[in-house]
Amino acid sequence: MKGTKEILQSLVDEKVKHVFGFPGGQVIPLYDELLNFENKMRHILVRHEQAAAHAADAYARVSGKAGVCLATSGPGATNLVTGIMNAYMDSVPLVALAGNVPTSLLGKDAFQETDMVGVTMPITKHNYQIRDPTMIKSTISNAFKIAQEGRPGPVFVDIPKDIQVAEVKEQKAVKELNGFKPNTNGHPEQIKKAAEMILNAERPVILAGGGVLSAFASGELKELVETTNTPIATTLMGKSCFDENHPLCLGMLGMHGRKIANYTIDNADVILAIGCRFSDRITGNLNSFATKSKIIHIDIDSAEIGKNVPVALPIVGDAKKILNELNSVIKSKIKKGNTLWSDKIKKFNKECNCSINVEKNPIDPRKVMHEMNKIIGDKDIVCTGVGQHQMYAAHFLKRKHPRTFISSGGAGTMGYGFPAAIGAKVAKEEVEVFDVDGDGSFAMVIQELATCKEENIKTIPIILNNSYLGMVRQWQEFFFDKRYSGVHLKRTPNFAKVADAYNLQGITVDRESEIAPAIKQAMKNDQTTLLDILIHEESNILPMFGPGWKNTEMFGNCIKEKGKYFDY
Repeated sequence: MKGTKEILQSLVDEKVKHVFGFPGGQVIPLYDELLNFENKMRHILVRHEQAAAHAADAYARVSGKAGVCLATSGPGATNLVTGIMNAYMDSVPLVALAGNVPTSLLGKDAFQETDMVGVTMPITKHNYQIRDPTMIKSTISNAFKIAQEGRPGPVFVDIPKDIQVAEVKEQKAVKELNGFKPNTNGHPEQIKKAAEMILNAERPVILAGGGVLSAFASGELKELVETTNTPIATTLMGKSCFDENHPLCLGMLGMHGRKIANYTIDNADVILAIGCRFSDRITGNLNSFATKSKIIHIDIDSAEIGKNVPVALPIVGDAKKILNELNSVIKSKIKKGNTLWSDKIKKFNKECNCSINVEKNPIDPRKVMHEMNKIIGDKDIVCTGVGQHQMYAAHFLKRKHPRTFISSGGAGTMGYGFPAAIGAKVAKEEVEVFDVDGDGSFAMVIQELATCKEENIKTIPIILNNSYLGMVRQWQEFFFDKRYSGVHLKRTPNFAKVADAYNLQGITVDRESEIAPAIKQAMKNDQTTLLDILIHEESNILPMFGPGWKNTEMFGNCIKEKGKYFDY
């Protein structure tokens, strides 16, 4: 068979059902062969390669399987780079394929040639350039293995054009990956020590990150929380790994997190951190972070342990396996969970969840989140762009089930939300998929409305339109004396009319009473419906702490109601 058929058959063998891509000169042979595989896998034609990578990224987050994207050489491949980097920062399994010029032209500055192996080396777990057609199957098999095992991440595969058209006369056996042996089993003695620390703690707190979702460990996490009566906070990447309506769930911590989450972490004597990297947006000033506590850190990547914060007890391995063992040890020793501490946290948490009167015009963004909480289903999926709207969604939307909140964390990639919603919908067609976005972030990927229309993929973009690059403007207001520079987008374009130009429905919402009917109409419609919600131009997502501040130095959102003050 030809190399092109070997490539696509290798993807089928890896149980790939969907590929997000955009063709070009160096992958024409591959796209030609793709016509023969239409009954085995679906190709989703995006309108920009970056959208292909973001869609494949979200597809992986929702399905738990590696997402696949495809582009041509040169600018096609470099357009994948932001999406590959986003997946790398958030530990998402992704296999990115791209064509290249024939091997005889490599290194000779041929038309649309780029050294993508060199370009992607710092932002992938591994990358390959196939120079022998007999190694196609072996390479693709190993790419999926590396992307999905251990700490997940992206792998880039560069395929020169002559390799695609070459005859594959034999198939070399899949090589063993020397040196790639991620440790998944936690050390039993360390697990026993962790159990003792948790049971002997007066003020224990669990901090759950994205690693809980990667390991499919939400069930084990819930068992631990309820057995020990331990409060739990999540990172942005960990959001949805635990039911946020649970009385012991503190919500998201960090710069734009909830005050109760930051203050509880600050007052803990033992923190059990699972699958998180203690980024600066979580910790604030490292010298003042969790100074009263001993930290137990569970992570499959040993390089993360002790990288940012001192750790009293490291446990390297798969979160699901370790939590399962930890639960067994704790159950054999526990007599009664920590009720004094948990009751105090439950009371504080309940007080901090009081309703807010935000029924006013111009629209308060919190009102949009309030209406979404009432309307959307527990298993529906919320994707976000990056900016103020992202933090409004992360702070105020309550998610119940794992993998129902998809956002760009480590990279903070504007333009992520809409193509992510496309990928999420392809992965899980039976649920509604929302994109909570901003006018600046959505404008970067607006062309993907064509993908929704022509590929018949229903998503619901909800644009919180404040006519600014909102988060940058907020920082300029607070930290640069309100000297606004390069942030005023004004009301261009009219997003509802743009949707109409793509033969889709667009609804402009400028009164709070219109929010719920518009969301319900979008859910009722059988194709993508865009909601352009005109919010207060200078609304701010609060509370927050400044860069480099102590994580409890939060300001804003102290709300008085019935004689009491509530900090969100």
